[in-house]
Amino acid sequence: MSGADIWGLILSYVYAFTLLLLIEQIGKNLRFPYFVTRKIIHIGAGMWTWAIILLFDHWYIGVIPFATFIALNYLFYRFRTFSAMDGEKETPGTIYFAISITILFLLGWRNHPMDYKFLVLPPIMAMTWGDAMASLVGKFWGKHTYSVFGSQKSIEGSAMMFVFSFLAVSISLIVLNSLDLTLRIDTLPLMTVLAIGLITSVFVTFAEAFSPAGTDNLFVPLTGAGIIYLLTAI
Repeated sequence: MSGADIWGLILSYVYAFTLLLLIEQIGKNLRFPYFVTRKIIHIGAGMWTWAIILLFDHWYIGVIPFATFIALNYLFYRFRTFSAMDGEKETPGTIYFAISITILFLLGWRNHPMDYKFLVLPPIMAMTWGDAMASLVGKFWGKHTYSVFGSQKSIEGSAMMFVFSFLAVSISLIVLNSLDLTLRIDTLPLMTVLAIGLITSVFVTFAEAFSPAGTDNLFVPLTGAGIIYLLTAI
């Protein structure tokens, strides 16, 4: 374990608990609905995956923070530790969130020529931004609703899922290429990147719509990774 790995672990846990405690306090003071504070935490946690990729020297140390939060999020959910994250009627989506990120880290992050970061960060960003905006827009402005497996969705929310997933995947691929953070693909033409973002966003939008009870945090990123893998292989 290197010095960078040690600092990466320290900063990751400090960031995570600071985010939880800070949003918890802000939510109480400003009386934000829990579904708003939950999505703020959702975005803050998802964006930290970029920091983890950059901070750690060894991938097998870098997976530890999100892996441990599988158990921690279960305890937080079980005992409703943070009202900003787990409301009384909320699903265990935060547990699935940590599981999916851990799986993608384990499958795609190596920091050597067999690295697949382009299968890790773009689909995580689709979940981070697409799912969050779909939920928020659906809650506040969703007028045209539909039900799938007992979960109520809205066309407005699904539209935001598509738009923000497209932006998240496309921008992530552009950043990965420009920073040379992925070693498995050559620099892609912009139109190819946009095509990958467009097709992936269609599939993850359907994954979000048809995922029952909070499992979208599991199926969206895994579906996204699978589609990006197939498209880049083609």
